[in-house]
Amino acid sequence: MDFSFHIFSADRTASCRKRLLSLPAIIILILLLSAPLCAKEEPPSTSPEEPTAQQQKDEEERLADTYQQLEIFSNVLSIIEGHYVEEVEPAQIIKGAIEGLLQSLDPHSSYLSPEDFKDLQEETSGQFSGIGIEVTVQDNKLTIIAPIADTPAEKAHLKAGDIIVAIDGKPTREIGVYKAIEKLRGKKGTSVLLSILRKGWATPREFKITRANIALHSVETKALQPGLLYTKITSFKKSTSLELRKQLNLFTQKQPVEGIILDLRNNPGGLLEQAVDVVDIFLNQGIIVSTRGRQEDQNAIFSAHNNSKNTEYPLVVMINEGSASAAEIVAGAIQAHKRGILVGTKSFGKGSVQTIIPLPDGAGIRITTAKYYTPDDKSIQAVGITPDIIIPLQEESDEEKEESASSIQESTLPHHLPREKTTEQQEQDKELTQKLEADNQLKAAYSVLSSLIFHTKQITRQQ
Repeated sequence: MDFSFHIFSADRTASCRKRLLSLPAIIILILLLSAPLCAKEEPPSTSPEEPTAQQQKDEEERLADTYQQLEIFSNVLSIIEGHYVEEVEPAQIIKGAIEGLLQSLDPHSSYLSPEDFKDLQEETSGQFSGIGIEVTVQDNKLTIIAPIADTPAEKAHLKAGDIIVAIDGKPTREIGVYKAIEKLRGKKGTSVLLSILRKGWATPREFKITRANIALHSVETKALQPGLLYTKITSFKKSTSLELRKQLNLFTQKQPVEGIILDLRNNPGGLLEQAVDVVDIFLNQGIIVSTRGRQEDQNAIFSAHNNSKNTEYPLVVMINEGSASAAEIVAGAIQAHKRGILVGTKSFGKGSVQTIIPLPDGAGIRITTAKYYTPDDKSIQAVGITPDIIIPLQEESDEEKEESASSIQESTLPHHLPREKTTEQQEQDKELTQKLEADNQLKAAYSVLSSLIFHTKQITRQQ
């Protein structure tokens, strides 16, 4: 799944539970339909204005319409209980109604069973067993946002934008995100069969993938050459910004940072606060992101702090169609402040924030409560972020790979003279060359960063 979300604070959760525990399930449904979300009740700072006669009339009409719809629901529930071919538990019907209610809002609002809610908590703080993909519903199709790095899904070459037509032979149309996740997860060592339809394929193809434990370390750093650091963030978990700061500190203890490539490709998002903290590492001032919703407490502005350490080195950020939500918050802030150059392809375009509300039985609801806006006051909802330099990913065909593997070089000739022993730096240069040749987007980002570093040094010398 993809998400930028908040979880209710303890006082708001307690307030919600206090109000929900005293009500039967049917009244909970009525509250969801007719009342605001268990908002934190605070006395207004100023006296509220008296509603006009027209406003009172409009409110009365709205409530009358709501009660009429609830009466219809009650009638349908009674008919099902009395006439359905088999006896059905009312709780089961109401749960289905709640699921349908939330699914009708948007692709990212949903009911979380106790198991789903536990999985969500594990996904942001621990580990889980599955194949390692983030999914959403797009145009009523279960779509892969991105495979998680170094997981069975990535090793099976699943890609962002792939449509999951069926899971274990069962069609996924209208399955819902969390039902799909439930089917995709399972014990380590078990397998799941996916029918995948990809752009350019006439018919779906089947992928049998073995589940594994998915580690949730979200930051990977590697020196491409002295002073130049490659950093990949796979998702935004509870410890992402802390991981990134630690790894940057370890690197700077050995040598000063001259430039960073920040790879957010196939990053499906995560915790909003972590995205803000990551941007704060690279910015010393200015707005990072703002959120706006119907409720006052959903309106917020997140700003950067003045960092004492030098973070003014050149920065290149890589994005693609699998970069979503929190990843787009980071990319949008960097681009709006002209702090770095964006390279790759247009991002996914998820510009909404979800709030997770726990329910008394261990379940929860995940509901869209706000939209976020980049520092230049733009919403990227269903639009995405366009990089400064557009570089589509080019992948070698099987024929090109075979041709490259079979090409004649000195080292392939019989009785060739042995090569001289290589230094550690020569090995690093060879590894870098191979890495760049295998990834044209990274190669472009490296070229841009190298140019920025050169330009920065020239300016410094002139001063």
